[in-house]
Amino acid sequence: MIDVTMDMEQYDCPFIDASDDCDVAFSAIHWEFDTASEQLETRMVVEGDDRYELDDGLGALREHPNMNDYRLVTRHGNIAQIRTVIEQTAAMETIRDGGGYITGPFYIESGSELWHVGFDDSTDADDTLSYLDSNNEFDVVERNEPDYPELQGFVQNAGAAMTLIEGCKDLSDVERDTLETAASRGYFESPRNATLSTLADEFDVSKPAVSKNLRRGQRKMLQRVVDALQELE
Repeated sequence: MIDVTMDMEQYDCPFIDASDDCDVAFSAIHWEFDTASEQLETRMVVEGDDRYELDDGLGALREHPNMNDYRLVTRHGNIAQIRTVIEQTAAMETIRDGGGYITGPFYIESGSELWHVGFDDSTDADDTLSYLDSNNEFDVVERNEPDYPELQGFVQNAGAAMTLIEGCKDLSDVERDTLETAASRGYFESPRNATLSTLADEFDVSKPAVSKNLRRGQRKMLQRVVDALQELE
């Protein structure tokens, strides 16, 4: 298996066009390709810079000529979940005709898409990417050819990876922001480049408040790490 990650611009993709015109980003949480109708059904999380940008982005998506079906599932502020059915794009057709297939979730922002594609044969991958290059703008971000032991390890430890992902989802927005800021500012380094005082100033809260948010976030993530370690093969 050859796994290719590409930063792709598709000229006929509704999501790319909407993200190019409006300050919105799309994250795929489910996708399914119908080979009979040559349509892609997706469930997406859409995030706008604000609720007005989200309005504009969803409106542009609904009106796109390649959008066959659109439904708003939920919405809260500047974040929405949608279900869509779109026509097969030209790039998608090229990938499929060359023996390729989507291997992972895609992320779309500012007119380009991070796309994960797999091939069973390196020659097919080379030929397809060469043909794709003649009609599309893309950069190969990463290309891997994992051997069998690597694939086996990935399958065996997929449960541990999901445990860590679920731990991230357990964090509240405040806990996640506090942990991310503490890590980026050097709070966990030795010696520390940040203190509770600097973090408190960053969030405009008291030192006890920022300390509580840190402890809660660390406790949740540490428990998930322990659970994941127990699941590792």
